[in-house]
Amino acid sequence: MAIRVIRTDEDPILRKRSREVKEINDRITTLLDDMLETMYEADGVGIAAPQVGILRRAIALDVGDGPMKLINPEIIEQEGSEIDVEGCLSVPNFNGTVERPAWVKVKYLDETGEQKEVEATGLFARCLCHEIDHLDGILFRDKYIDEISREDLIKAREANDDEKDTQQ
Repeated sequence: MAIRVIRTDEDPILRKRSREVKEINDRITTLLDDMLETMYEADGVGIAAPQVGILRRAIALDVGDGPMKLINPEIIEQEGSEIDVEGCLSVPNFNGTVERPAWVKVKYLDETGEQKEVEATGLFARCLCHEIDHLDGILFRDKYIDEISREDLIKAREANDDEKDTQQ
């Protein structure tokens, strides 16, 4: 395993869409191992292949329940909404408030090529969404909500929830 260089937000590779992994081979498994090692070294909880300069649909993460490696991950269902602060290894020294789904279901291939699905909430869901965005050339700051907008968004959501409650 090796520590790879993390690309920062000035690098144009971070704005490109990653290609599907067609074959799981030693290069892909080594990439995933290197990504995990790089992520741990940088004190991150998730990393996508474009962040280390590889335009392949692969992510690695560990939100506290052990490492996960996902190949060709795709969000197939999502529900709800949560607003929270995020950071990114590729956008150093910046944290921003971002709205993400409260719950997601993601299908992916594991390192053996077996198709799997995982359901996630909280930090796990946020991390999956954040890293899958990287695969599509999207950085979290593209979705950043400033504090004034955040307050307006919260009020709008509360009003919407109140309206739903009175209709039921």
